[in-house]
Amino acid sequence: MTLDQGKVGMTYLVEELSLPTKMEKRLQALGMTKGTKIAVLNNKNAGTLIIKVRGTRLAIGKGISSRIQVRS
Repeated sequence: MTLDQGKVGMTYLVEELSLPTKMEKRLQALGMTKGTKIAVLNNKNAGTLIIKVRGTRLAIGKGISSRIQVRS
């Protein structure tokens, strides 16, 4: 499943980042790598997703979250 389909309060493991190279490297620099645990904190109606990665809160848009493969 993709991260944008995740439910609030659930934790997922990153399986794959299918993003442009620059964006993928930026997320990796922020700690989002394959196997990283991600907690979904809030899923706004407008498509913004607030997640917690290695103790840091991040807000990402639907365009990015729909290209991150996760599993529970």
